[in-house]
Amino acid sequence: MIELLRARGTGSACPSEVARMLAARDGRADGWREQMPTVQDAARRLAARGEILITQQDRPVDAATARGPIRLRLR
Repeated sequence: MIELLRARGTGSACPSEVARMLAARDGRADGWREQMPTVQDAARRLAARGEILITQQDRPVDAATARGPIRLRLR
């Protein structure tokens, strides 16, 4: 996740992009949805440590209460 965000520089990424990368790495590109809970948990941990921001409509949100699509961004 951090590698993808660093490659984006100031841009953001959808958690599904991270899940797709993990699934492809495991040779199961079609299994990315199975990776989403892992990605979301990791994003919450990284946000709690202050390493990333979880955003909606370019505004930081609390991952525990956010509803709908989120984006990930380096802090």
